[in-house]
Amino acid sequence: MATRIPLDRIRNIGISAHIDSGKTTLTERILYYTGRIHKIHEVRGKDGVGAKMDSMDLEREKGITIQSAATYCVWPGSQDQFQPININIIDTPGHVDFTIEVERALRVLDGAILVLDSGKGVQSQSITVDRQMKRYNVPRIAFVNKMDNPGANYDRVSAMLKEKLGHHSVKIQLPMGAEQEFKGIIDPIIGKAFYFDGDDGAIIREEEVPEEYKKATADARHEIIHLVADVDDILAEKFLMEEPISVEELRAAIRRATLALKMTPVMCGSAIKNKGVQLLLDGVVHFLPNPTEVKNEAHDQDNEEAKVVVESDPTKPFVGLAFKLQQDKYGQLTYFRVYQGTVSAGDTIFNVSNEKRKVRVPRMFRMHSDDREEIAQAEAGDIVAFYGVEASSGETFTDGKVNWTLTSMHVPAAVISLAVAPKDRAAETNFSKALNRFTKEDPTFRVHQDEESQQTIISGMGELHLDIYMERMRREYSCEVVAGKPQVAYREAITRRAEINYTHRKQTGGSGQYAKVLGYIEPLPSDAVEAYEFVDDVSGGSIPREFISSCDKGFKEGVRKGTLIGFPVVSIRCAVNDGAAHAVDSSEMAFKTAALMGFREAYAQAGPTILEPIMKVEIDAPIEFQGSVVGQVNQRRGTILETVGGDNVSVTCEVPLNAMFGYSTDLRSATQGKGTFTMEFARYAIVPRQEQDEMIKKYKEKLAIEQAKK
Repeated sequence: MATRIPLDRIRNIGISAHIDSGKTTLTERILYYTGRIHKIHEVRGKDGVGAKMDSMDLEREKGITIQSAATYCVWPGSQDQFQPININIIDTPGHVDFTIEVERALRVLDGAILVLDSGKGVQSQSITVDRQMKRYNVPRIAFVNKMDNPGANYDRVSAMLKEKLGHHSVKIQLPMGAEQEFKGIIDPIIGKAFYFDGDDGAIIREEEVPEEYKKATADARHEIIHLVADVDDILAEKFLMEEPISVEELRAAIRRATLALKMTPVMCGSAIKNKGVQLLLDGVVHFLPNPTEVKNEAHDQDNEEAKVVVESDPTKPFVGLAFKLQQDKYGQLTYFRVYQGTVSAGDTIFNVSNEKRKVRVPRMFRMHSDDREEIAQAEAGDIVAFYGVEASSGETFTDGKVNWTLTSMHVPAAVISLAVAPKDRAAETNFSKALNRFTKEDPTFRVHQDEESQQTIISGMGELHLDIYMERMRREYSCEVVAGKPQVAYREAITRRAEINYTHRKQTGGSGQYAKVLGYIEPLPSDAVEAYEFVDDVSGGSIPREFISSCDKGFKEGVRKGTLIGFPVVSIRCAVNDGAAHAVDSSEMAFKTAALMGFREAYAQAGPTILEPIMKVEIDAPIEFQGSVVGQVNQRRGTILETVGGDNVSVTCEVPLNAMFGYSTDLRSATQGKGTFTMEFARYAIVPRQEQDEMIKKYKEKLAIEQAKK
């Protein structure tokens, strides 16, 4: 049996960024320099092979990452300054439609590399990814990529980290030149210059700092010490005492401050030109945490969900989190992060999140994109895949000795829906199989049956998201799909408080139905986390306690479908504060009905309104097309937030999702195919009154037609 690698020599990291910042190219170089692959293939390479981490045919064709891919490698260090380190890596998509892949990766990782384009800096998806990193307290290194590109500006990108993301960014490297002149990197911490020789950049040449960079290097080291001392007390003391600071002391201080989320080290390079990747790997080892340096907490189900610390100790009871499901030709693979204890092939484990359901672990693998290496055992700190273990994303498993659950991941709400059906009736079985599998794999892909039309509705994060799944149905299940017009996920809300006073009385031979409910509905504050809140203000027993939950159920049914256009009602507080019951005729059903009907009456008086999803859109196009780009945004009821000029213009704006359908074609036409855009959900906003009236009229006509059919 192989010797177990000490936990301090393991790093679990993710690589995240805005689309087209070079994440997958960077991962490919990391695998090459660590000996995991023996030839470099480009993401959009002419050899047709594609990057190792883009294992799906669709990813290779489109040149984008769709699914996060896990791999591992061993890094001996670029100058043999530390013992070999095992690095588990998850390469994540940059496109906002696949944001759940980033979300679940960051949930189980200890550290991350935030990749930024040297010319564009912090972009819209960089902000989203950073928000996700903050949500899970993930320390990160910022890597300014594409230093060889026109417009590369290391200093400006570092400043943008501070301005746009609120990071205490510290440049710990000094590039020698930029754009076409980019020839190497200086490490001011040790005072050495590095050049990357050979066609593949695998030969690192360490030299003395060139004369023309000596002053800049000394200044950079002084600035690093000064900025790190601002957030690290131990270094601050030495700095104030004007004592000499060694390389080890400075690196230790950077590590402490990075792990405490007080600073972000900024490094640079060009993945595609094979420069700076090995130094970044050294940075991962020096400045990102090992599994024992991250505090993970669980909730003890046997002790009123009290918080308990999950220790990265292989001798303690097993605790693991299923974070990703993937179907392949052999069956279902469930990706696990082992947080505590040890698990072996053949062990029986318990699904704590699902009524302690017992499952056996038949086989276990360490993944390398779509390749796998079978292993007999996994320990705390490992990221592995179990074959044949049924689970859903975010479920906790233990060995039965503890009854703990780990916090699950945040799942964003869907913003777009489509009615879909198989083209051929014979493919219905495959259609159902595909939908069943995709909803298991991806929590942001949702499926439901429309009660009125009986159509199958799929919902997701954007047009591309749903297009990819329809294409996968065709390829993987031989099922051609016909789709209706995209449907925006509208919501309804109220604008003022309204009182509830409803008596439900029904008498038909035998026992009748009686329930009286008094209360109110009102809008929730704008910063409320939940969309619905129930308040029980009943005192004196006017409504018996056993019927209070029935009132809640009635209100929940009311908010499920608003009366304006039939969409869910959000940001609402429903309260019950008085009522009356009958000793014989009151029942759970009577109170549920009273609450529902009372809600509908009050809803009509509460100034109901329609909300639409507003998308944050970032458009890049050559400067000569600025007028056309801005004109198109205005035509789509958009609001320009920021315009940044240069050779290319970057326009950041907010546009209603309903106005964005077909935009990619219009943008390409207006910019001779040179314009690109990304969009992500920003917030919900009230639909203009004229449009609301039109939508309500159409909804009423639809209801009248359906009623006539019945």
